[in-house]
Amino acid sequence: MLGYYILIGAIALVSWLVSSTLKRKFEKYSKVQLRNGMSGAEIAEKMLADHGIRDVEVISTPGRLTDHYNPKNKTVNLSEAVYNQRNAAAAAVAAHECGHAVQHAQAYEWLKMRSALVPVVSVTSGMSQWVVIGGLMLGAAAGLGFGYWVAVAGLVMMGFATLFSFITLPVEYDASNRALVWLKNKNMVSQEEYGGSEDALKWAARTYLVAAIGALASLVYWGLQVFGGRD
Repeated sequence: MLGYYILIGAIALVSWLVSSTLKRKFEKYSKVQLRNGMSGAEIAEKMLADHGIRDVEVISTPGRLTDHYNPKNKTVNLSEAVYNQRNAAAAAVAAHECGHAVQHAQAYEWLKMRSALVPVVSVTSGMSQWVVIGGLMLGAAAGLGFGYWVAVAGLVMMGFATLFSFITLPVEYDASNRALVWLKNKNMVSQEEYGGSEDALKWAARTYLVAAIGALASLVYWGLQVFGGRD
């Protein structure tokens, strides 16, 4: 278990560094006021309109960095700061979330796959590690049948969560690319504002990358615990 704790600790440290940098970036670019004076909500509404999307509502949601697109009720949910503010960070986040709405409207394959996995992952992700540990305690590493299959079931659950994390990567990167292309092509931001928006979205994407690497590392570690002891 010591190796696992070292692994998780290292990944947690990297995750903290990336998250801290992301927060600093957003604070920095929140001070870069948009020359067009538009709020995040107005940016979002215009991007949706420019893509011919009329059935998606832009709403304000409590919290910080709680921005997300909900495909079930077709809402772009912007945190209060993003919804009301008129700066490069708000423009980047608003456009990014609208990028997901555009993906949904255009039936983007990676988004469809991620959405299909949501019901499974929401049930299995929280219990997968405990199922694996339970299987090991029942003798999986020693080759005992019942414990082995319990542990394998836990690994399958963990595998779905890992797959979900990696499918999320192209979804998030594509949404950011769509946002940046639109901001630039529609002259919504100046060169300085565009640079801030691009930098902020890059760091936001890296949080998903770290999460995916962490999920894979955890899956490999527990897989070795289950299968390594059967030689």
